[in-house]
Amino acid sequence: MKVPVVLHESNAFPGKAVKVLSKKADTVLISFEEARSRIPNARNIVFTGTPVKISKKEYTVDEKNKILNSLKIKANLPIVLIFGGSQGAQKINEAVIGILENQMNKDYQIIWATGPKQFEIIKKELSDKKIDIENVKNAKILPYIYNMEEIMNISNIIVARSGAMTITEISNLGKPSILIPLPNVSQDHQTYNAKVLENVGAAKIIKNDELKKENLNEEIEKIIKNPELMHKMEEKAISKSVKNVQDKIYKEIKKVVKAK
Repeated sequence: MKVPVVLHESNAFPGKAVKVLSKKADTVLISFEEARSRIPNARNIVFTGTPVKISKKEYTVDEKNKILNSLKIKANLPIVLIFGGSQGAQKINEAVIGILENQMNKDYQIIWATGPKQFEIIKKELSDKKIDIENVKNAKILPYIYNMEEIMNISNIIVARSGAMTITEISNLGKPSILIPLPNVSQDHQTYNAKVLENVGAAKIIKNDELKKENLNEEIEKIIKNPELMHKMEEKAISKSVKNVQDKIYKEIKKVVKAK
């Protein structure tokens, strides 16, 4: 019908829809250069990145303290942000419970978003272990984080799944990360996303079925106890960020429309 078609692939390993439709699309936009060789039949591929709302911000001491105080978090210990997406992540949650139960986080603080569906379950699990979810040492446990941009910016390390949006946000913020790809997803694309950061030295991958309190705590401590490593990981992460993504996407769409 001569309608211009522009596709956008957010993942490092393209999905089936993009692979099939790329043969007839005018342009395919990609978030990671690693996707280019995996779309062999595309007429035209342009690297634009993925548009996300979260960006790097510098807070004043007063602004940062206000955020910390609202969470009852200290300013003198590193902050590890842990989340598994809006629904939470069972395997990650189990490992974090183990860390808190054994008080392994003496040298760092945790801000942990459990996911709304998991929060009450975790609250009971901790209660059974004589731990009050509202009063855990060096930790703030929440069902969901609504001010994610603020929390990600003030955190030192991010522990998360490796969806395309999360990888983009981590890159934009220049944060060291420990990534646990979601298993059993199409083409194992979250592992390919995570490797975008791991391959440049910005992240450490722990496989879902290998995740335990011991190795998660070990990887966190490796980073927080080595300022030089942390700084290098920050630099490597920011090196994968892309500027002016929306403008680049808009520019490519205009090109296709004008050509038609």
